[in-house]
Amino acid sequence: MATKPRILAAGGRRLVVGTLAKLLETRFEIVGTAADSKELVEVASRLNPDLVILDRRLQDAGDELRELLPNTKQIVLTMDEDYELEAVSLEGCVSGFPLKSPAGRKLILTIGKVLKGTSNITPETPQKAFDRFLRDLRANREKHLTPRQRDVLRLLAEGHTMKEAAEVLHVTTRTIAFHKYTMMEAFGLKTNSDLFRFAIKKRVISVF
Repeated sequence: MATKPRILAAGGRRLVVGTLAKLLETRFEIVGTAADSKELVEVASRLNPDLVILDRRLQDAGDELRELLPNTKQIVLTMDEDYELEAVSLEGCVSGFPLKSPAGRKLILTIGKVLKGTSNITPETPQKAFDRFLRDLRANREKHLTPRQRDVLRLLAEGHTMKEAAEVLHVTTRTIAFHKYTMMEAFGLKTNSDLFRFAIKKRVISVF
């Protein structure tokens, strides 16, 4: 008998996550659920699922999971048609992004595509709108920091060590280092002094 793909479902609403798990359990092995980012990272690191389904509010944890579990696929599930968020997600290597919380057959088909390595954009996404947001995102990438990058930048600029920042954000020191050096490379920063001045420029911290 073929082994069922192992899936972990995560979201802030237990009832929704439980319903989702119930919906999928006939086709897939639901190895666990998680209610928040910290629990998601902890459970996924321990269970090493084939795929994680998470809601949009846990995307920061999804970033960390890509570092810890690069072979684990991800699907971000959302209730609304937020094309800009979809573009950001796909830029961040999220494999699939079903819209309107698709249920039943549609979600199962999406999971199948993602597990096979096929990025998925559902038919509800107007292609022109998606393309426009993706172009704008790429053209203006240097102007933007992700919420997690802003958190890391603020803590480091305030004088925290990477270990201390990791404790504050409940992530690993490796994750803090990843975000720090990603920012430094993306924005052409060479030293910690550059990072401090950059934090002031971006109004992440204030000297007044």
